Amino acid sequence: MLRYILPLLLLAPAVQAQQLPPEQAAIKAHVQFLASDALRGREAGTRDFDVAAEYVASQMLALGLEPGGANGSWFQPVQLTAYRPSEKAGWTLTRGGTTEPFVFGTDFINAPIPATPDFAAEGQVVFAGYGLVFPDGSRDDYAGLDVAGKIVALLPGVPKGMPNAVQAHFSGDDWKAQLAQARGAKAVVMLESPIASADYPFATVARFYDYLRYGWAGPDAKPYMIAPGAPVAGTVSRAGAAKLFAGSAIKWKDVATAEAKGKRIPTGPLAATLTLAAKTKVRTIDSRNVVGLLKGSDPALASEVIVLSAHLDHVGVGEGVNGDRIYNGAMDNAVGTAMILDVAKRIAAGKRPRRSLVFVALTAEEKGLIGSDYFAHHPSVPGTLVADINLDMPILTYPLQDLVILGGERSSIGPAVAAAAATEGLKTVPDPTPEEMFFVRSDHYSFVTTGIPAISIDTGPGGEGAAAQRKFLDENYHKPSDQIGLPFDWNAAAKFARVATATARTLANADARPRWNKGDFFGLQFGGYGAK
Repeated sequence: MLRYILPLLLLAPAVQAQQLPPEQAAIKAHVQFLASDALRGREAGTRDFDVAAEYVASQMLALGLEPGGANGSWFQPVQLTAYRPSEKAGWTLTRGGTTEPFVFGTDFINAPIPATPDFAAEGQVVFAGYGLVFPDGSRDDYAGLDVAGKIVALLPGVPKGMPNAVQAHFSGDDWKAQLAQARGAKAVVMLESPIASADYPFATVARFYDYLRYGWAGPDAKPYMIAPGAPVAGTVSRAGAAKLFAGSAIKWKDVATAEAKGKRIPTGPLAATLTLAAKTKVRTIDSRNVVGLLKGSDPALASEVIVLSAHLDHVGVGEGVNGDRIYNGAMDNAVGTAMILDVAKRIAAGKRPRRSLVFVALTAEEKGLIGSDYFAHHPSVPGTLVADINLDMPILTYPLQDLVILGGERSSIGPAVAAAAATEGLKTVPDPTPEEMFFVRSDHYSFVTTGIPAISIDTGPGGEGAAAQRKFLDENYHKPSDQIGLPFDWNAAAKFARVATATARTLANADARPRWNKGDFFGLQFGGYGAK
């Protein structure tokens, strides 16, 4: 045994040099476990995710949080729905009492409607352009149109020149359908526009019409939809649109020309009546959010709840790359989950804040922001949710010089983050890639769409940032190489955690609750506090 002593002694200084300070090691330890091969990528709805959820719950217990889930547990059950069209539908186009051919795959494709698996509707078609209505009254594409009891046809997207965040929001057809539903429509069909078809030709989209989508079912077990009363029933091709518009005062070629030139789109009733059908196959998958609560100390403010969120799931096991099929998700988003645990530890160890804080490790972000959407609609903790601070995939492979606050310009949360960042010597800068539409692609957006001021804190492009972020996104994002072996800068991680902690403390202890900036589009759109 003695022969091994000298080599071990020689190695000791090198081992000692690799030791991290405790605050950095604590963050790394969470990431190391959550991103290990043993958890097989933590896909929502799998045992691997459930093991990760149990780990997070055990850590919340150790930190002194209280269970914030159902029935005194750490878990909020979330029933995921997986759905797709179950068959190629048959639609009928009628004009002047005459039925005309309207062919699946050539003229239209049907969409799944999980809230009504055997959907049918019939009505006159009304064309409402882009179908936009702005909450400040500056735009109303339905002005002068009667769509009650009718089927609304819409162009996808928004006109040129709209703000990126508004463009991103209305890239979701269901939000347009909600506006049609509010005006009494019974269904919506989207039209293939010349501009949209340049990127997504109808023939290509038609081949994948029955791809699998995900959502959630409410406590009543009914699949949730944004606009169940006027769902998007499908997409009509340019050839099908020409048939819809034939014999009408509005000509399809005039619509296409106006769209291409960015001019006013003519709208109005069409001469056609559509009979729609859509059958949907739905199955459910059980998953859960992990919820820990730190109750506020001020009796007057404790019912106001600040949320700190991070998604726990990743994409699981998939196509192999260099023989590796496990998509570990270290940066996306084991590190975000580690951050909310670290923030909880820091805050729980100090003076209890005035408002309550809830820490939520969310399920199924990768399937469409599902766990956050469920929690925002059905909070498992008492009180009123007044803000969300979301931590999602901060790229932490370089020394930080600045931060990006997604949504920070929209509410009082942004200045709170900026002040916290300044104490760490960090600037805050605008989103350098607004065209990527990150504002609608992370879990904070679920809170935005329920009227709650919300932001995501992200690492910035300063110094080595832009190059490091591009490298990660090109080489590691949603790939098996997103592992603990990436060159994490754990000092940057600790600094990031301190910023998140200071932000949470500021919001939780302020006299005034977080509020939307007056006149903000999203605050007005969703009836948020302070927007009017």
